[in-house]
Amino acid sequence: ATMAVDKSRVAVGFMVAGVLTVAFGVVLTFVGPMIIDDQIVKNTVIDPQNDLSYTMWKDIPVPFFMSVYFFNVLNPKEVLKGEKPMVEQRGPYVYRKRCQKDNITFHPNDTVSYREYRKFFFEPSMSAGNESDVVTIPNMLVLGAAVMMEKLPYAVRLMISATFKTFKEGPFLTKTVGELMWGYDSGLVDFLNKYLPGMLPSSGKFGLFAEFNNSNTGLFTIFTGKDDIKNVHRVDSWNGLTELSNWGTRQCNMINGTAGQMWPPFMTKESTLPFYSPDACRSMELVYQRPGVMKGIPLYRYVAPKTLFANGTDYAPNEGFCPCRQSGLLNVSSCRHNSPVFISHPHFFNADPVLLDYVQGLHPTEEEHGLFIDIHPQTGVPLNVAIRLQLNLYMKQVSGITGYIDGPILNTFHTNLVVLPAVMEFMQYGFIVLGLASIIIATLVHHKIRVKLAHAHMIQYQKIALKMTIIMFIVIISGTIYRATKMSYRDRPIYTYLYICTVYQLWC
Repeated sequence: ATMAVDKSRVAVGFMVAGVLTVAFGVVLTFVGPMIIDDQIVKNTVIDPQNDLSYTMWKDIPVPFFMSVYFFNVLNPKEVLKGEKPMVEQRGPYVYRKRCQKDNITFHPNDTVSYREYRKFFFEPSMSAGNESDVVTIPNMLVLGAAVMMEKLPYAVRLMISATFKTFKEGPFLTKTVGELMWGYDSGLVDFLNKYLPGMLPSSGKFGLFAEFNNSNTGLFTIFTGKDDIKNVHRVDSWNGLTELSNWGTRQCNMINGTAGQMWPPFMTKESTLPFYSPDACRSMELVYQRPGVMKGIPLYRYVAPKTLFANGTDYAPNEGFCPCRQSGLLNVSSCRHNSPVFISHPHFFNADPVLLDYVQGLHPTEEEHGLFIDIHPQTGVPLNVAIRLQLNLYMKQVSGITGYIDGPILNTFHTNLVVLPAVMEFMQYGFIVLGLASIIIATLVHHKIRVKLAHAHMIQYQKIALKMTIIMFIVIISGTIYRATKMSYRDRPIYTYLYICTVYQLWC
């Protein structure tokens, strides 16, 4: 009987424990997600008191890698004759990108301002070549300038073409990868920076990414999420602007979304991924494609819609980004010093198929050329990012702009702009000397006729003749100085005034 009572008590005990466990489980079913969400909110808000999350936001510990590919032009001479460019893809040349936020300032309206500085370091072990590899690409300085100068007078275009020849700049450029990336010495670049400051984006060497390295992306002001976690990381302003002025419509000029590194938590399949890119000079928005898993962590993949770089004809909201060409090309000339530069997906993926007919050697696929971001939906933290973009230069034959001026055009150019100005400059001094000589001769003849003049008067006239001779020599010497020193026409009046003062002192 005692054994039966003990077993009964044990059974009751297990029943009570089971009921309590079920009750605890039910409570956790409702309370657990709330606790987890509360912890996510606390660790997502940008707050210096959150040591771990704040440090990760300030100095991103996850390495970013930039893979660069070059299209090596195999037939540059044939391209100039009108044939299709034949290209081979070279790369990747991989660079590790280090990002660090500085000048961090918190504001009373639950926003924080900062500048993010970036440095790039070449990773030979991850690359398919070295920075010493030599490639041939279109010369952006020459071809870009040709299109930009298309509407200028013909004589000006001839002068620009002569400038290209002087500095031995042709329509194609053969340089090492390192020089193309971070800058190379160019007499043309030095000339433009000296006489046309501000025309080029950089005052130093010219390179495709010269202005990116050791630079910052501008002054971002974003929401911390303290007032509303749905606003965390959302951009409030960039460089003090709440909207841009590069584009033709207010919608295209809007600064939307985050700075492109993190997004608000609790994302759904209906959520989109908006962000502002200073390098693309516009806001972009990715859309949900599919769920996935990365090392056991659930994720949502967001991709670029086909309308991202569509032209205004195919997608009306993009009309503000025009003047446009084929769909798949974004004209960024308005924020790139008006140079004819276009952004697209690599190999013209998701672009108008006609673009593939312009170049030989392109093979677009979504796997290799599609743009995507994998996000952990509960925290808004990116797990895998592939921002794949292609830089394109619009090439066009412009009358008067050639690789080199030669033949009759060069002779005409030299005659009209070099020989004739020199002849006219010598002629002007010749006429002055001739006029002075005529005055002197006339004065002497006049003196001979008036033989009755007193000897004192004769001496006076001799002094006048001497002074005029001195004046004649001053004029000749000043002209020689102008020619020898290549004095600008702006400075000549100043020195001419000094000479006149000297002559006046001699006369008086």
